[in-house]
Amino acid sequence: MKAWLLMLALLVGVVPAFAKGTAMNNDKTFPVRDDVVCRSVRYPNRFDIQLAGDLYLPPGFDANKKYAAVIVGHPYGGVKEQCAGLYAQELAARGFVALAFDLSFAGESGGTPRQTVSPEVYAEDFSASVDFLGLQPFVDRAKIGVVGICGSGGFSLSAAAVDPRLRAMVTVSMYDMGRATYKGGDDKLTEAQRRAQQETWANLRWEEAACNAADPALRFGTPEVLPKDAPLPVREFYAYYRERAWHPNYKGQKLTSMPALMNWDPFLHIADISPRPILFVVGANAHSKYFSDDAYARAKEPKRMLVVPNATHVDLYDNREKIPFGEIEDFLRTALGFPKE
Repeated sequence: MKAWLLMLALLVGVVPAFAKGTAMNNDKTFPVRDDVVCRSVRYPNRFDIQLAGDLYLPPGFDANKKYAAVIVGHPYGGVKEQCAGLYAQELAARGFVALAFDLSFAGESGGTPRQTVSPEVYAEDFSASVDFLGLQPFVDRAKIGVVGICGSGGFSLSAAAVDPRLRAMVTVSMYDMGRATYKGGDDKLTEAQRRAQQETWANLRWEEAACNAADPALRFGTPEVLPKDAPLPVREFYAYYRERAWHPNYKGQKLTSMPALMNWDPFLHIADISPRPILFVVGANAHSKYFSDDAYARAKEPKRMLVVPNATHVDLYDNREKIPFGEIEDFLRTALGFPKE
C-alpha cells in the first residue's frame, strides 16, 4: 500500500477485527481527574440525530454562576473517550465548562448507516453542540468557543464560518480531510491514482447495495500488521489508535463515504470567521503542518499560528509535555472575555 494511502487509513479508523488493546476501566483512554466532574449528555442535531457527549465541569462548579464553554471535537474517525476528552478535562480543570462529543454515525452518537462520513452533518454537529451548551443555565451564550483536533479542526472551522455563535476557534494538528482524500498525503496523489481510487470506491457501492454494508471489509482502517518500512506518521497513528488510545467504540469509516470528502473544502469561507479570532496550533515536525499553513494564509485577522517545537502531529493528541494547554487557555480566556478569578 502506498505510504500516503496507508497514512490516511490509519487516520480514519480501526477495523474491529483488527482492534487490540484495553480501554481504561473508566472508559477513557487517559487518566481522569478527581476534581473534574464528567457527566454523560445527549442532545439532537438539526437532522434529529442524537449526539452523545461528555460534559466536563470545573472544580468547585457552581450551577448559579455563568461559565465560558468550549466544545472539543475529536480527530477524524476518533471518539470522545480519546484525546478530545483529555482536552475537555484539562480545560474544565482550568475553569471552563467543556464538552467532548462523538460525531454523528459513530461512537455513542446516533445516525445510520453507521460509520458514515458526511462533512455537512459533521459541521452541523458543532452547531448542535452550541445549541446544547447555550441552553444550559450555567453557560454564557456569548462565551462559547471550540477546539478542533485533527479532522475536527476542519469541520469546526466549516461550522464557524456560518455560525457566529462560535466566538473563538482553536485548531490542533488540523487535517483538511477533503484535500487529503482528493490529493493524498503531501498532495502526491496523481490524477490516474485518484481516478482509480474513485473507481474502487464506486464499485464498493455494489457491495453495500447487496446488503453487505455492515461488513468490516468495507471500512477504511488500519492494517492488521504494521509494515516494517512504515514512515513515521504511519507509526505514530498506529501507536496511538491501535495501542495506547485504543477504544472499543472506534470502528473505522465507510469507504463509500470517501467521495463526500473529495467534494468538500473546509476553508472555502474561512475568511468569514473574522473578526472572531483563530488560533492554529501545530507541531513543528508534523507531517500535516501544511494544512494549518494553508488555512492560516486564507484566514483573515485576528489569527495566530502557534508552532510547537519538536512536536509531531500525534504528539499534540496526548503528550502533555508538549501540548500547550497554557497558551490555549490564555487565548480562549482573552477571546471569550473570561478572565481568571
